[in-house]
Amino acid sequence: MESGLEGQKPTHRHQEDESLKEMGSGRFGCSHYRRKCKIRAPCCDEIFDCRHCHNEAKNAIEVDPLDRHDVPRHEIKRRKVIGFYKGLKDGDFGDKVICSLCSTEQDVQQNCVHCGVCMGKYFCSICKFFDDDVSKQIYHCNECGICRTGGEENFFHCDKCGCCYSTALKDSHNCVERAMHHNCPVCFEYLFDTTKDITVLHCGHTIHLECLKEMERHYQYSCPVCLKSYCDMSRVWEKLDLEVALTPMPPMV
Repeated sequence: MESGLEGQKPTHRHQEDESLKEMGSGRFGCSHYRRKCKIRAPCCDEIFDCRHCHNEAKNAIEVDPLDRHDVPRHEIKRRKVIGFYKGLKDGDFGDKVICSLCSTEQDVQQNCVHCGVCMGKYFCSICKFFDDDVSKQIYHCNECGICRTGGEENFFHCDKCGCCYSTALKDSHNCVERAMHHNCPVCFEYLFDTTKDITVLHCGHTIHLECLKEMERHYQYSCPVCLKSYCDMSRVWEKLDLEVALTPMPPMV
């Protein structure tokens, strides 16, 4: 006869294990990612919370233009993650990860093999990516080859455009080959792996949402790439026609 112990509340030992896994959640990381590890940039050998922090620091206005640079993103994947507990400063990103709490160096994995702490509630073994903020609904797209936010059920991958779009656009967007594999036509930041919101214009070209809003604030309503209107301009044309009709014409000589 079964003892009836199964299904009871977790043991004290189990509760301790769960506590260790949650230790430090949300208290480490940067404005881009919440996690318990850092990277050493392969380009300058300096330690940052993430590649975005590196790029912001190394492209700041006070930095000599000749010294400005971005992290070569795909090289980071070949380097180790650096913990920052106890002032740890060595390592490189790739096959190894160092726990921020106990400084144990180990193969890249979600939980520390020594202390059991969870180094990121979301973990992608393909991208070797960690993040404690699960509210982002992060998922890995095999076709894009990177992790994206927003929930896998809310997006689809367009093979011709070569990127993920909202399911709301599945049957209505105009395909443009490799639509996001270029820089934003306004701010020139690379769109494919940007952390900022992107919008797809009616013509199929892509642009940062904030850049589009900035264009609207300056009364620019055409795509910067193909110059097609990205919104209904009929009321604008009617207003212009009315202004022309009301404009007094000079007398004929």
